[in-house]
Amino acid sequence: MKKILLLLLLFPLIGHLCAQEVNEAYIRAHYDKIEEYIPMRDGTKLFTAIYIPKDKTLKHPILLNRTPYTVAPYGQDKYKSSLGNFEKMATASYIFVYQDVRGKWMSEGTFEDIRPTRTKENKLQIDESTDTYDTIDWLIKNIKNNNGKVGMYGISYPGFYATTSLVGSHPALKAVSPQAPVTDWFIGDDFHHGGALFLIDAFRFMYTFDAPRPRPITNENGPKGFNLESKDWYKFFLDNPTLGELKTNYLGHTVKFWNNLAKHSTLDTFWTSRTITHHLNAVKPAVMVVGGLFDAEDTYGAFETYKQIERRNPNNNSILVMGPWFHGGWVRGKGDSFGDIKFDQNTSTHYQETFELPFFEYYLKGKGAFNPAEANIFVTGSNQWKTFTQWPPQESKEQSLYLNENNRLTPTPNQGQDNYIEYVSDPLKPVPSQEGIITNRTREYMIADQRFAANRPDVIVFETEVLSTDITMAGPIQADLHVSMTGTDADFIVKVIDVYPDSSTAISAINKETVMQNYQMLVRGEILRGKFRNSFSTPEPFIPGQVTNVKVNLPDVAHTFKKGHKIMVQIQHSWFPLADRNPNQFMDIYKAKAEDYIKNTHRLYFDQSKPSRIKFSTL
Repeated sequence: MKKILLLLLLFPLIGHLCAQEVNEAYIRAHYDKIEEYIPMRDGTKLFTAIYIPKDKTLKHPILLNRTPYTVAPYGQDKYKSSLGNFEKMATASYIFVYQDVRGKWMSEGTFEDIRPTRTKENKLQIDESTDTYDTIDWLIKNIKNNNGKVGMYGISYPGFYATTSLVGSHPALKAVSPQAPVTDWFIGDDFHHGGALFLIDAFRFMYTFDAPRPRPITNENGPKGFNLESKDWYKFFLDNPTLGELKTNYLGHTVKFWNNLAKHSTLDTFWTSRTITHHLNAVKPAVMVVGGLFDAEDTYGAFETYKQIERRNPNNNSILVMGPWFHGGWVRGKGDSFGDIKFDQNTSTHYQETFELPFFEYYLKGKGAFNPAEANIFVTGSNQWKTFTQWPPQESKEQSLYLNENNRLTPTPNQGQDNYIEYVSDPLKPVPSQEGIITNRTREYMIADQRFAANRPDVIVFETEVLSTDITMAGPIQADLHVSMTGTDADFIVKVIDVYPDSSTAISAINKETVMQNYQMLVRGEILRGKFRNSFSTPEPFIPGQVTNVKVNLPDVAHTFKKGHKIMVQIQHSWFPLADRNPNQFMDIYKAKAEDYIKNTHRLYFDQSKPSRIKFSTL
């Protein structure tokens, strides 16, 4: 009885310990922390926090994370509350290493955004690849009880640093996982899409991230974020209508990145030298590229990194994992839903247990068997994991849906002549990128209901009949449009949308699902600045009134449009304040004045000689 009573008294404590299994107390109990300034080949020293398992019965591999976002907390007596990407990684006994990259926080040197990769051998020349090599070399030689094997991972900007490690990699580097990696800041990631500036993200992020750092600083005395008193970003950017005004009025403390944007408004060597995928040759470590199909920041980067490794390394050992996630969602929650969309399973937990931890356990410890498919993709709509021998899938077939009269989307083109829709876009009344007051750029805009936009006269809508069978799109999408306009430039935003059934078919006996009536789920949207339609390096004006072919490339998708649903395409010419506005004139937009923004009358053609369509691949 006394034993039972003692257990009852201890039970709350035991439960508390279990609930708090991986927290600061757990990390303190199982790891020793040291802090080092690791010297690079040019003498610059990078601040590095190292967590070493107290278990000395085994030699442990090293997991390295290089970041511009701070390795805090600083101080050898101050510990993180978690290590790695998720709890089970912290309990797996790696030597966890976190490093402030050159010029950030407590590291020495000068920071440079997506620092260019060196193009010739020079012992005094450095880049992020050499900093990674030098860091790994020091760790292998100086951290006791390591097993001589190193893995690297990172999400977003740290994903870029993971990718750079593949260039001239250290022999000890055995496994690398770039996750939603920053890859191309002009064509598809973060601050540019299709040559258009992603305004709200660039302004908010660079306001603090690009703030000058005259000396090493901790996160406690770092720069403060921008305070928008009105809480209405749409109004704020309309009230500050030009990019020059934003710089003058709000970015006096942090002008480097904004100045570079203005100096390099086309795809010149400033941008190409920063495109890491150009250097992914002779990749030796095992690679697992991870990304989210609904990542508002770096969906393009994940797909493009994987594709370039495959293209440049025919005998590589790399795989792709893409799930129904927002930015970093694979380690930030269970992954059973996103916004209003349900996935019927814990996709993030599945990823952690099936892919990430087994990947590092196998290549760094020799534990278990890791034999995944080449491409491991969660197909939304049908909510199923699918495996493929390559991506895009070899078995996919190209199809087209044609824009047609009466706002129809049909499998065959119109047979008539001179069929078009005419409409006006006004940059003074831009199409909002989200419904309601835009207090933030939400991550959920990637799957948001588009009915708020479909009702506008400057958003042109086409949709299919009710689908009689499932259609699964798998791979890239291209909008092939024939247009004319009164202006000399315009942006083209194309959105592919899954239209849910109306109330009469809300519960489908075949689909076995309950849906939101008439919900217009954004599956994929993308923008192209029209002057870059033929070249991102050499922009061209439109000739007013002349019919012109414009191709808009959308990032890859993996989505099933279920029987009973419809496929919709929306076309518009502003997406504000997600993207900056086009003045509708061929000019350097960074030099535009408020009076330069003028209306543009568009014609979108769909006839026998000018068939506008979307092209995609289906399974």
